[in-house]
Amino acid sequence: MRIGMVGVGYVGLVSGACFSEFGVEVVCIDKDAAKIDRLRNGEMPIYEPGLETLVEKSVAAGRLSFTTDLDEAVKGSDAVFIAVGTPSRRGDGHADLSYVYQAAEEIAGAMDSYTVVVTKSTVPVGTGREVSRIIARTRPDAEFDVASNPEFLREGAAINDFMRPDRVVIGADSDRAVEVLRELYRPLYLLETPMMFTSLETAELTKYAANTFLATKISFINEIAELCQKVGADVQDVARGIGLDGRIGGKFLHAGPGYGGSCFPKDTLALVRTARDAGAPITIVESVVAVNDARKARMADKIIAACGGSVDGKTIAVLGVTFKPNTDDMRDSPSLDIIPALQKAGATVHAYDPQGREEAEKMLDGVVWCDDAYATMENADCLAIVTEWNEFRALDLKRVKELLNRAVMVDLRNIYKPQEMRAAGFDYYSIGRPIAVSGG
Repeated sequence: MRIGMVGVGYVGLVSGACFSEFGVEVVCIDKDAAKIDRLRNGEMPIYEPGLETLVEKSVAAGRLSFTTDLDEAVKGSDAVFIAVGTPSRRGDGHADLSYVYQAAEEIAGAMDSYTVVVTKSTVPVGTGREVSRIIARTRPDAEFDVASNPEFLREGAAINDFMRPDRVVIGADSDRAVEVLRELYRPLYLLETPMMFTSLETAELTKYAANTFLATKISFINEIAELCQKVGADVQDVARGIGLDGRIGGKFLHAGPGYGGSCFPKDTLALVRTARDAGAPITIVESVVAVNDARKARMADKIIAACGGSVDGKTIAVLGVTFKPNTDDMRDSPSLDIIPALQKAGATVHAYDPQGREEAEKMLDGVVWCDDAYATMENADCLAIVTEWNEFRALDLKRVKELLNRAVMVDLRNIYKPQEMRAAGFDYYSIGRPIAVSGG
């Protein structure tokens, strides 16, 4: 089989590379010539564990190629995937579908035989129907079907998620389109992966419902963490206690500074807008958005309180700025709220992130960037862990204490145990757990 992949962002590049691993011929197209040149030279525009090796392997085998010529990607393809960005539209929170619709029009002009046009981008209900109208209007003679195939990839674990997914959801109205996509995903049938075939609208809404439900779990446990802090309970034990219930499950019950990234923030907003427009407002999701926004804003206050109520003239060491580990993605990261708030309160911020510095430097001004974790701590008045990269999980606490002006740690990811930090002589503050003050 042969497919085209329009867009080489996170979803398009990972999906294209994984399809090529299945033995499919994949042509990836993007208008960003610099990005295409980098890919042709073996340079990844994003950080994702295992992606560089996978791309290199498929390119060498002749199954994966990159181009700026859309005709080259579309002509002769059995299916063409639209994997362009759908960011939140400024002003109203709706998903900006301009890139999707532009891609649909350009694909229509390039098709030379029956083609299944698949929306891989996260799009609101009704987008597939509009894509179909655009193609039919642009090319009345075209033979095509439109399908929806939402992605469920976790940044940092995307390749495994694609190769061994919980499920594959495909929305399509024609048997012909279903058979094309069934054949494309045939390798997953051998693994007995659940395949769900449904309508366009159902597939589109399934993606939003999944992401907003997970975002809801995060905001729920963060609210419980606040209550735990007030009453002396331990949120990690509470999370385990409810997560062992098979009806609830333990995933996404880790208290922290709030969710971020490329999906949850924009998808919760988009679903809220879609629901309001349809006359069926989802007040639970509206509350989730509000809780998360407030959550990120309060994290700087937590650090300031740990410093005695003021950080004016003080230096704060920040470990981790990406929204989660194993990615360089800075989109809606809690650090984008926390660091500016600390700076506004008069603090100097020293920061280190294993992969996020290049992107973070574009978004955060006035930060002193360091080359390793310990360099951030020299003469700092407080250490704050914002992202739980593995290399922060076993810091040399004796060395940390020697480097800091005061042995104060604010752990926004609950990496360390309060009793151990107290024994090590730290004033230790975490999320939803008893405060550990050394008294020394």
